[in-house]
Amino acid sequence: MNVNVLCVSSGESVAARITKPGKLVLPSLNDGWRFNFHKHARKKGCETYVLVCDDSPDIIEGCLVFQMKNSTEPYMAFVEVAPHNKGKQKALDNVAGCLIAFACQLSFVYGKDHFRGWLAFDVKEHRKEDEVKLMAVYCIKYGALPWGDTTMFIPPEKGKDLIAKFLTPVL
Repeated sequence: MNVNVLCVSSGESVAARITKPGKLVLPSLNDGWRFNFHKHARKKGCETYVLVCDDSPDIIEGCLVFQMKNSTEPYMAFVEVAPHNKGKQKALDNVAGCLIAFACQLSFVYGKDHFRGWLAFDVKEHRKEDEVKLMAVYCIKYGALPWGDTTMFIPPEKGKDLIAKFLTPVL
């Protein structure tokens, strides 16, 4: 899947793609990431995807683990941008948006019955105030809706908006 991310320093669009990791070594806690994608990718029923730039295909800019719960419910198990794409000094922007939009697209492809197009995920942080802040970001930036304490959903209408905004249409 072709996408465009934004180079923060120049403001220019950068061609990138979301793909299966292939021979790339998935990031882990030892690499400064919050999640151990190497471990989670091996779980049964999980599909792992990476976002890489066309001009640097060996550098993972972001990672996503998608799974189907109970064979019907699309679930974004893990999503994270690379440490060098976080904070005020980040190199690229829109990496998370592209990965979340891609997960929304997968929810339309694999979701069954009334779950088609709905993307569920959980927000779990060590500190409750961090959890609340992150949930607010998901609501504001990605149109997610809270359900319960930590579970959120992106409804089909908002998923379509994210797909249109972040994923490059195939011509």
